[in-house]
Amino acid sequence: MVRKPNCMYRRIMGQAYTRKKYMGGIPSNRITQFDIGDAKTKFPVAVHLVANEPCQIRHIALESARIAANRYIAKMAGTSYHLKMRLYPHNVLRENKIAVGAGADRISQGMRRAFGSPVGTAARVRIGMRIITISTTDANIPHAKEALRKGGSKLPTPCHMEIETGGKRAQYHPMGQ
Repeated sequence: MVRKPNCMYRRIMGQAYTRKKYMGGIPSNRITQFDIGDAKTKFPVAVHLVANEPCQIRHIALESARIAANRYIAKMAGTSYHLKMRLYPHNVLRENKIAVGAGADRISQGMRRAFGSPVGTAARVRIGMRIITISTTDANIPHAKEALRKGGSKLPTPCHMEIETGGKRAQYHPMGQ
């Protein structure tokens, strides 16, 4: 079956559906690593990708944002960075699969018992939540900003960047600047 577009799952509706203990057949999480780079070194600068709107971000979108950001920052900064994914997709997404085609009216049940089967997971994001953080040196701030811009373009919510130096937030950078 073809994967449904993200616009079907972007809005936060209803109560979170997270108790995987009671469910069977949930697809595995696509995010392979949450910490990449040099995790032991304390870097002086942290650049954060922050959500501007509440939404749900599917696990495949988070993984593609991680890959895009990591590929750029690893090429430009070498080993002097630490990329951290700040979200974990807990919410299970369900879909009522309906048969289409000739004779589908005899096979499909329509909206009868339409609870749906699990098709993936998503992270619920509120305004101001940090999605990705890159810690690096002062010389690599432009590279970290560009990496987060590339990663943020894969996400369904508009984002902005915050630069933290010495433990305090110094600047706000809208995406694209």
